[in-house]
Amino acid sequence: MLQMRRSRGAFSGFLLMLLGLWGALIPFVGPYFDYAYTPDKAWTYNTGRLWLELLPGAAVFFGGFLLTIARGRHTALFGALLAAAAGAWFTLGTVLSPLWNHHVPLGGSPASNTVYMRIMEQLGFFTALGVVIVFVAAVALGRIASVPSGIREIEEVPETAVPADTVPVETVRSDTVRDETDRGETVTSEETRPVHTRLLPRRKTEDTTQTVG
Repeated sequence: MLQMRRSRGAFSGFLLMLLGLWGALIPFVGPYFDYAYTPDKAWTYNTGRLWLELLPGAAVFFGGFLLTIARGRHTALFGALLAAAAGAWFTLGTVLSPLWNHHVPLGGSPASNTVYMRIMEQLGFFTALGVVIVFVAAVALGRIASVPSGIREIEEVPETAVPADTVPVETVRSDTVRDETDRGETVTSEETRPVHTRLLPRRKTEDTTQTVG
């Protein structure tokens, strides 16, 4: 499995987890703030909320969780695709629900009295929520797919032993003799210095043998 850095999907995954929680819980807690769909009672369960809000919200949360913890590209890609599909369902679910619900839309209708609040409920519960989820999931997909090869393991290159250059050292005895007039001693100093040698090509030995006739 191709590896990747967790930072590539961690932030997007965290945002998707928050959006998934919002989508799954807002129909149950929204009535406390006069922000609800019918039936506008807190913690009221029905089939429409299961298919249009609870299940897609759970899918978005799970996809974001996979993005947050994923170290492999395949797991992260699956999480991002799952979140994107659930976000698309938030946007399109109410539109397509009459196909299997006897031509009646599931999910109820906005419960507010003013037009402005009804629009905000439609956006916050379904349409805008789904668009934002798809956008965040698409950003995560782009970041993951931008490095096709992932993180490759670093191959160790064996070190080649390079022989150290040896420099011949010649001990040179100095002919300098210093007389210590105060002690009457004679000191001979020695010093060492490197001698640079150069290899010369061998010469062919001439045949000096003469044939005596």
